[in-house]
Amino acid sequence: MTDPHAIQPSALDQLPDRDPEETAEWQASLDAVAKAAGPHRAAYLMRRTLERAEGNGIALPKLLETDYVNTIPTAAEPGVPGDAEMEARITAWNRWNAAAMVTRGAKHGVGGHIATFASAAWLYETGFNHFFKGKDSQESPGSGDQLYIQGHASPGIYARAFLDGRLTEQHLDNFRQEAGGNGLPSYPHPRRLPWLWEFPTVSMGLGPLSAIYQARFNRYLTNRNIKDVSQSHVWAFLGDGEMDEPESTAALALAAREELDNLTFVINCNLQRLDGPVRANFKIVQELEAQFRGAGWNVVKTLWGSAWDELFQLDTTGALVRRLREVPDAQVQTYQTRDAAYIRQDFFGSDPALVEMAKLLSDDKILECFHLSRGGHEASKVYAAYKAAVEHKGAPTVILAQTVKGHTLGEGFASKNANHQMKKLSVDEFKAMRDRLDLPIKDSDFVDGVVPYGHPGADSPEVRYLQERRAALGGPAPARRTHALAPLPAPSEKAFASFDKGSGSQNVATTMAFVRLIKDLVRDKETGRRWVPIVPDEARTFGMESLFPSLGIYSPKGQTYEPVDRDQLMYYKEAKNGQILNEGITEAGSMADFIAASTSYATHGEAMIPFYIFYSMFGWQRTADQMWQLGDQLGRGFLVGATAGRTTLTGEGLQHADGHSPVIAATNPAALTYDPAFAYEVAAIVKDGLRRMYGEAAPGEDQNVFYYLTVYNEPVPQPAKPSVPGIDEGIVKGLYRFNTAESAGLDPVANAPRVQLLGSGTAIHWVLEAQKLLAEEWGVAADVWSATSWTELRRDALEADAGLLRGEERIPYVRRALQGAEGPVLAVSDYMRQVPDQIAQWVEQDYSSLGADGFGLSDTREAARRHFGVDAQSVVVAALAQLARRGEVKATAVKEARERYGL
Repeated sequence: MTDPHAIQPSALDQLPDRDPEETAEWQASLDAVAKAAGPHRAAYLMRRTLERAEGNGIALPKLLETDYVNTIPTAAEPGVPGDAEMEARITAWNRWNAAAMVTRGAKHGVGGHIATFASAAWLYETGFNHFFKGKDSQESPGSGDQLYIQGHASPGIYARAFLDGRLTEQHLDNFRQEAGGNGLPSYPHPRRLPWLWEFPTVSMGLGPLSAIYQARFNRYLTNRNIKDVSQSHVWAFLGDGEMDEPESTAALALAAREELDNLTFVINCNLQRLDGPVRANFKIVQELEAQFRGAGWNVVKTLWGSAWDELFQLDTTGALVRRLREVPDAQVQTYQTRDAAYIRQDFFGSDPALVEMAKLLSDDKILECFHLSRGGHEASKVYAAYKAAVEHKGAPTVILAQTVKGHTLGEGFASKNANHQMKKLSVDEFKAMRDRLDLPIKDSDFVDGVVPYGHPGADSPEVRYLQERRAALGGPAPARRTHALAPLPAPSEKAFASFDKGSGSQNVATTMAFVRLIKDLVRDKETGRRWVPIVPDEARTFGMESLFPSLGIYSPKGQTYEPVDRDQLMYYKEAKNGQILNEGITEAGSMADFIAASTSYATHGEAMIPFYIFYSMFGWQRTADQMWQLGDQLGRGFLVGATAGRTTLTGEGLQHADGHSPVIAATNPAALTYDPAFAYEVAAIVKDGLRRMYGEAAPGEDQNVFYYLTVYNEPVPQPAKPSVPGIDEGIVKGLYRFNTAESAGLDPVANAPRVQLLGSGTAIHWVLEAQKLLAEEWGVAADVWSATSWTELRRDALEADAGLLRGEERIPYVRRALQGAEGPVLAVSDYMRQVPDQIAQWVEQDYSSLGADGFGLSDTREAARRHFGVDAQSVVVAALAQLARRGEVKATAVKEARERYGL
């Protein structure tokens, strides 16, 4: 049997020990201390030794966990500048109004959250009073700091905006009641309240991920000499339960690797998630500390208030610290709700040394410590942590601040599992809270049982102090500013017109056409530097390697090595001022990049033009939540789903075959979704997108949109742009006639049956082949239409329908475009039929569709298309079936065609 105390093999055994005798002496000293004073004393000495080593610059791996105590001792806390009493009164007013706003709204059944801000009030107030820079700050003009507010804490932010005059009582009474106008959104939402909120955060996990990439993008802007935002600091306020979301910790290593000391996470560790403890049988603070330290972050723990100082001074044996480490979080939560006798028995009664300590403590002292005294509830503790964070260099900082959920709201709220669902306080509970906060609110102010808002007056010392502090820090916060930016000049027409002549006999995929267009646009003298190319990985798959040496791949370290392909023309070039963000295998990180770049026009007053190119299957399916975030944040730019479609990516199969991204994209009101078939269509769409988002938008056009283009990896000859009146309008609106049977040179017989074939993306090529087969083998004339956007056609039609209900005379564009077209309509797509079927109800002709429904599979393009019934021959059979139902061809023609083509 193996002796568990035997010395185990060590990695150090393979290294030469130049003085084994000295090593043995150190080991013997450690053994002696452990034997004489106990293992905890030995551990303490080892910790002290490691601290000394670090202080002397000796490189040693850091411990992943420290004791369950504050990182910054009370004696080392810096003094808090300003008026502590005044700041306490301001915080009390904000606590009151946050709770009052939610409670008053409860009668309308709209809900709201009270407990989160109650626990985090000092975390925010300390920042607003002393740290968070506004847009007019001298250090970072036009940018300030970026604040990612925890979504459920929004009532507290509204309460502060009410106190400083940015909101009225009417606003507060319209919390979560926006339909009538003048309302407040439930959570941080730039699209609904664009002058206040910069970042939507309540979809948990997206805030921390976005904050990391925002801090990284700030460095990108600075290093590329677009704008110096080196003094902007990113603050992300998060919940300990939120850290379970995989996105919350997905990019921790990136933040440490790139030394983003312009970033601070403040995690409100109230030990409770929405419906219970975060780590009932464990300790979430210790877990997060190890996770962040292991990733390379600076960790500051702010756990205990000053009432605990006396207890730690009495802990001469280390028993208190040991007990704090071993008590699980759910039990700490229980202590919050129990009397002193219970705490004496359960907490202190487990160790003789603690029993003796408890004899020195009064019941009031025990209750003060276990019920009230948390580091996150004391301005001095929070200030010390924030100051340490902004002064730390070389790594991002996470502050783990322990609080009590529902703090100051009374016994009915504090630490209760259900407090997330509790939406109101009774009048008696409010009166108790008033007394607890020492607010000058009279009983008579409660009229008909309605809790009053509290305000000391616009010219009160509290309001003057609040406004003076914000003025010193650069103005109100949070705040989103719509900068009066001049439209970006349009790029040279030559970049777009070069696609109009087609590719002749050369096979060109639309992915390659898009990359070639971007290559020309980034050379533009006026706007080229503003393009932000983003790729998650496999840039070479998309043909982007040609951009590497000319634009460079962004790296804050530059290129510290000689690339293996340096002798090649298109070598892998990294640079500190590189333009390309090549993110590795992370669609989530790439989307966070895109969001930061696409909103730079507001965040920093610098319009940037991001394009993010990705496997279409791994965009909307994987990161659709972030695309909603992008729309919420009013982002602008181009998302490009490459290697698109269900049948074009030969051999890759189920998990790579995209048959549905346009369906998901269609659900996002901010996404303009296009499935262009030809290179000249790609150019026309990008040109119009640049005009709308960055140039002169037409009256009534929303600039705060983004474009989703699907492009394909199937090389085919690109046709010249037809000389068709209104073709550019048709491309942008979503439909135009590419040719007729006659213009295609198919010379149909007089009175031949006619069908209208609509195709999008790569499907247009099967449709064109079917057009030829129908004419040559079946005597049917077919006209071919390019449907560049089924979604935009549908949206236009929906707006027309809504207009009719208002008494306006509007005809949907799709109906006008197809007006007078003879025969039935057959729509074909490389996506599920739901995509083309978006327009079905507005097509007056008989309508049918073909698409690639079901799961993808691995095979050749031809076999996959035959499998899904969308190849040219399948289109022919479907068209004949439509005509047969109308009696325009013989019914036997359908069976004959199936047999001829082996269907």
